[in-house]
Amino acid sequence: MRNSRRTRLILGILLAAALVLITVGHRGGESSVAGPLGQIASSVFGTAEQASTKVTAPVSRFFSMLTGAPSAQERIDGLRKENAQLRSRLAATELDKDRSKELDRMLGLSGLGRYRVVPAQVIARRHTAGLEDNVEIDVGSRDGVRRDMTVLNGDGLVGRVVRTGPSTSTVILLTDPGSAAGARLEGGNELGVVNGLGGSGKYGDLIRLRLLDSTTPLKKGRRIVSFGSQNGTPYVPGVPIGEIERVVVTPGELTRTAYARPYANFTALDVVGVVVRAPDRDPRDSVLPDQPAKSQPGKKDKKDQAKNHKDKSMDREKQQRDARDASGAVQEPDQAAQRDLGGPAPRGADTPGQAEERD
Repeated sequence: MRNSRRTRLILGILLAAALVLITVGHRGGESSVAGPLGQIASSVFGTAEQASTKVTAPVSRFFSMLTGAPSAQERIDGLRKENAQLRSRLAATELDKDRSKELDRMLGLSGLGRYRVVPAQVIARRHTAGLEDNVEIDVGSRDGVRRDMTVLNGDGLVGRVVRTGPSTSTVILLTDPGSAAGARLEGGNELGVVNGLGGSGKYGDLIRLRLLDSTTPLKKGRRIVSFGSQNGTPYVPGVPIGEIERVVVTPGELTRTAYARPYANFTALDVVGVVVRAPDRDPRDSVLPDQPAKSQPGKKDKKDQAKNHKDKSMDREKQQRDARDASGAVQEPDQAAQRDLGGPAPRGADTPGQAEERD
């Protein structure tokens, strides 16, 4: 008890002395007698204050963190939400750019063929009974879409409408095994039918073309367009279908069979167009994409070819002379030499047309 009273007494005396010194120093200015004493007091109290600050600063920061933690967490959550919104907007912007490009390409193709179309977007892909490969689009009868209308995109033929609702429609794709479309070879009137394979077998990603005339020559690289139906239902004419990749020769069949790769990418369908009005005139091959120009050999290439042909002829003549010196008679050139010299093809060899059909 005495110690506590003594301590309080000493602290009271010190505080009173400090107040007196501060008051005197303030009134007397720097020339006051109490100036040195004030400086000593300030030094003593300043040192004590610095020491107490070092001890109490971490504790005060800790309590400040505790009191500010809820607002800081709210700020962090707000920043995370804002970042997610920005990422979503950026992704939507990129998607809109891609869709805008696809829409431009689709409108460009329909403009070339003079097809009147209603733009649409694929909203679902389904596999239902009787329709193995079909998609749902976001336009329907209220948009003028009816059953058995052609569906295309910026690359070519996609399929046809099989069911319509007020605001949606179902489209059977060209790759569906139950789908069939009249086709024509580019640059002629050779007719056939294309069917989907449903993604099965070794030709699953291709479509099958059966030509009605078994004598029609087929080769890899020939392009196919839609032949069209009466009144443009269900298919309008002139829409690009695909390019032949493989020809199958089956003796005795009344039709020729080939497998073509479709122009449309059926695994990434997004923007399509429903043809609500067929063109007044068949566009024929005008809608097909331009083929890359074949490079023509220059003068240097022709000279190199002539030089190589001359060198081969000299080598064959030398081989014949060596054979004459060895046996006293001219040996018959081999089959490859006969072909190079323009001689008759050996018996049993393929003609160029046969080899081309096999490829």
